[in-house]
Amino acid sequence: MASVTDIKDLWIDRPMTRHSGGPLGTKPRAIELFAGVGGFRVGLKDSFDVVWSNQWEPSTKRQDASDIYVSHFSDGEHICQDIDDVLTQMDSEEMSIPPHDLLVGGFPCQDYSVARVLNQAAGLAGKKGVLWWSIYEILKRYKPRFILLENVDRLLKSPATQRGRDFAIMLRSLSLLGYRAEWRVVNAAHYGFPQRRRRVFIVGQLTRERLDDPRGYLLNDGILARALPVEMLDIARSGRSSMEDFSLDKGLDEISETFGVGHKRSMFCNAGVMDGTDVHTADVTPISGEPEKYLRDILLPHDQVDDSFFIPESQMAAWERLKGAKKETRIHRGSGTEYTYAEGAIAFPDPLDGPSRTILTGEGGTSPSRFKHVVEAPDGRLRRLTPIEMERLNGFPDDWTKGVSDGRRAFLMGNALVVGVVDKIGVVLKEECAYSYDSTPRRLS
Repeated sequence: MASVTDIKDLWIDRPMTRHSGGPLGTKPRAIELFAGVGGFRVGLKDSFDVVWSNQWEPSTKRQDASDIYVSHFSDGEHICQDIDDVLTQMDSEEMSIPPHDLLVGGFPCQDYSVARVLNQAAGLAGKKGVLWWSIYEILKRYKPRFILLENVDRLLKSPATQRGRDFAIMLRSLSLLGYRAEWRVVNAAHYGFPQRRRRVFIVGQLTRERLDDPRGYLLNDGILARALPVEMLDIARSGRSSMEDFSLDKGLDEISETFGVGHKRSMFCNAGVMDGTDVHTADVTPISGEPEKYLRDILLPHDQVDDSFFIPESQMAAWERLKGAKKETRIHRGSGTEYTYAEGAIAFPDPLDGPSRTILTGEGGTSPSRFKHVVEAPDGRLRRLTPIEMERLNGFPDDWTKGVSDGRRAFLMGNALVVGVVDKIGVVLKEECAYSYDSTPRRLS
């Protein structure tokens, strides 16, 4: 196994060819990891052919997401196995991934510390079972020219004890493989979608070219800037300088141990690019000519909604209590210390004349909840959102998740992304794939 410091040296220039998707005029190819119910694939349908996908839900016998995925997509190879097993089969050459130009995936935010995956004698060992390192291992094997990843925005500031460490490890490990990485925290509502879902999108490009103008790349020329236009946030609002620069020219073990120690806030702003080992980051604000879409725009006619979604009068007091502001004295379970817990009120019912709050995995079920959406019908009755309405908030076709329970459908949409954001990024990535590196599978030894 090559050491961390040697990995970049193993990357070699490959001749530029037409994209790996086939003859001129066909779409470039993509693979989808942690595919869920296919949000990336729906968003990329006009720009890429997805030729291989993987989805596996741990700790459950039913693989609802994978089953839904397969029900909609008959082309390409789909693997419903734990990514650990997939990598093991790749190691033994029992399985391989088709040539591809783009790797996409959404994956849970977790602890990305290299403490359990770093072998002092051999460098980065790529311990399987931690999702980021699974992505890393596949990138190391196949070197697609582009990467598109999605995660929760707290990735930029986790963990709390070392603000930004996890993201720094991700960026540095991508740079060791030869990727320039840009990122942006995107609120889907700012680009004409009916949900205020905030996620960080990360685009990687395999290149040895260095940027002459990082600021211009961030605001105008980068893939994310062209897909989702922005301008620099006013310094008074940001609280930072217009552009902050620092270096990650360190080993992954050192970054894991020292990055963010003693910092009260993350060094990463809501947008940035890592070029080589140089990080350029700034707070930006969106520019969008798209008309706003509101929660009311995606609602079904109330007379078409089953009575089970309407809140009975007997539950109303519980809903109002959970949605209201509160200040309570509580006892910490671990220490036994008394503390005051406070939270503000949530609009009840949800306003219809604006984009909705973010859908959460717990939206399903009839029990009262602080975080479930509630809308008012013209006759004054209150009701929860239906699965179709949640699908619409994420941009999926109606009844995309039909066939499983309503609670499960809500869970799947709470884990999904806004497919229209992926569509906008995919259009620009397709332009970039007009010419691409040969994607023939290759190993590092």
